[in-house]
Amino acid sequence: MAVRVKICGITRVEDAQIAVAAGAHSLGFVFYEPSPRYIDPCVAAEIISAIPPFVTTTALFVDADPTYVREVITLTKIDLLQFHGEEPPVYCEQFDRPYIKALRMKPGIDLIQQAKYYAAARAILLDAYKPGIPGGTGESFEWSMIPDSLRPHIILAGGLTPGNVAQAIQKVMPYAVDISGGVEASRGIKDIHKIKCFFEEVARANNN
Repeated sequence: MAVRVKICGITRVEDAQIAVAAGAHSLGFVFYEPSPRYIDPCVAAEIISAIPPFVTTTALFVDADPTYVREVITLTKIDLLQFHGEEPPVYCEQFDRPYIKALRMKPGIDLIQQAKYYAAARAILLDAYKPGIPGGTGESFEWSMIPDSLRPHIILAGGLTPGNVAQAIQKVMPYAVDISGGVEASRGIKDIHKIKCFFEEVARANNN
């Protein structure tokens, strides 16, 4: 099965259109104000209204107040939620939307146990661990830490670039890959050349 691609940290309609034209299956919008890729929900709603059908839109939150999450859902009509904080399953499951749970690869993390804990999640996203930073670090982690049984069900993130995504896919064989900083010209602004190169490398890995 071909590995799917999510482009995260979208802040401009032109970047969304470039990503979709390149073949993105999902676009991610960051609703976490400390992030340099934060987007106002009203701006996100305008971008989402310009996205064609069959492209999933994903809202990223970090330990957000449930009221804020519901406001974003109502305003943007987002398809999928992505939680990057310490949210327990009971929190994640309250919004009448499917969700992804992001896990940072802390030393000693038991991914099998965590996958069971978040059994209702549509997928588990794995990202690099850096103290105090919930995601988007631009750093990778040791892919051998991922149990073989989970690999077909995870979304691989963390330090992916056009230069290493083919290797990542060949080694891990994840369900999908998620990239933000690796295809940027600057924080929050995508680079059309990097996006095209990224998709070329994903296609190369899928065809091997």
